[in-house]
Amino acid sequence: MRKNYFVKLVNYMKNVYQIDHGMNKLTDGRVNPTYSTGQVILPVLFGFLLRIKSFNELNFMIKNNEFSKLFHRGTKLPQIDAIRDTLKVIDINRLNQINYHIVKKSVENKVLMMEQSTDILWLQLMEQSFSGAIRKVVRNA
Repeated sequence: MRKNYFVKLVNYMKNVYQIDHGMNKLTDGRVNPTYSTGQVILPVLFGFLLRIKSFNELNFMIKNNEFSKLFHRGTKLPQIDAIRDTLKVIDINRLNQINYHIVKKSVENKVLMMEQSTDILWLQLMEQSFSGAIRKVVRNA
């Protein structure tokens, strides 16, 4: 059941926030890479979404093909060593631009509301009514 919701979440992110386009534009300093930078970063993003606590746990999930429904058939995912090497040399500025685009799109879609006086982002769950919404404070970094 968890996987079904996760696949829907990833498809939503790809359609609304166009994360795959941003990931394809990421660059790093590797020479003749086997995997593109976007292919390496996506499992790390999935790890953050699933709150994976270590690279060993991420490696276990990659080896057990737990991300197989998220990629096209025949797509080979990178091993954890390639992920570590890429994270050492990735272009942080481009990653910040992707993050800025996601927050901007979230504010436009009224998923995130920006309060100018306190510089705090309020996350509002859209499924509930406004009066009963659960709000979490997310500090703007």
